[in-house]
Formats: sequence, structure tokens, C-alpha cells
Amino acid sequence: MARSRRLAVDPIAEAKRQWLARGWTDAAAGMTAVTSVMRAHQLMLARVDETLRPFGLSFARYELLTMLSFTREGRMPMASATARLQVHPTSVTNTVDRLEASGLVAREPHPQDGRATLVVLTEAGRDVAERATAALNTEVFETPGMTPDDTDELVAIIARMRKGAGDFTEPRPLPDPL
Repeated sequence: MARSRRLAVDPIAEAKRQWLARGWTDAAAGMTAVTSVMRAHQLMLARVDETLRPFGLSFARYELLTMLSFTREGRMPMASATARLQVHPTSVTNTVDRLEASGLVAREPHPQDGRATLVVLTEAGRDVAERATAALNTEVFETPGMTPDDTDELVAIIARMRKGAGDFTEPRPLPDPL
């Protein structure tokens, strides 16, 4: 998504100018914020995708592998994965299908709930998750393109927006173990 050539004009600033020129003053700041976040998302996702490509992972597959690696036994019900990843159940099913085809996860029946299925991290999946995390840490997360103070401020601002949108409530001091 990143351009090989820098633009002479910031298209988002130009869009804001156009919004103001058309009298959409009340919406100009919000349009600029939304568009800026969406463009930043494109730029960040391009870096993440480039880093994960050698591992054969999309970010969705990486997230699921990593989430499983954080659990005590490397397994969780599919419904729990859906809730924690905040995506539609079909998305988790598709992600698990692809990871399973690659030998990175397996499905097992839930031992207490005959209706539920567990997604289980394989040793190969654990290895890929560890190597992909090391690459993301080095190539993306340690240098996100902002100063540490800007990073903290951005995270705080977005957290307030997410909380206001009902994305989460105040967390307890420590999450319950998985």
C-alpha cells in the first residue's frame, strides 16, 4: 500500500480544504480524522503484511496463532476465539480452516460440551507464531513510525474512542487467566 513516490500534496489536507470550501465545516474535522486513521491503517497493515508474508500468514491468522500461544494449553473454544478477536464466527472458521490446512492448528471436540469445538495450536503453529512475532517486533512494533510519546498518546486517544463506541469497558487490574 505504501507509495514508492511521495505526493507533493497531502490528499487528506486537500480533502479537508474541499470540505471547508463546500461549507461542510461541521464535518471537516471528523472527515479528516476518519480518513487519516484509515490511511494510517493502510500504511501499518502494509508493513505487517510484508513482514508476515515469508511465514505464509495474514494478520488474522497471526492473531489467532498468537492468541492460542498465550493460553496455558494452546487451545480454546472456537466461540472464545470469536469473542476475543472481535470478528464474525465465519471469519474465525475460515481462519482456522486455512491454519489447519497448513498444519498450524487442529480441531478437537470440546471435552465437556459436545456442541463446541476447540482450536488447538500445533508445535509447528507455535514455532511459526514465535518466529513471526520476533519478526513483527523487530520490523514493525519496535519502530511504528512515531516517537514513544506519540505512540502512547495515539493509543490513549484511540482507546477513549473505542471505549466511547462501546468496544470495551474498564478492564479489571489483571485479566483472568485463560
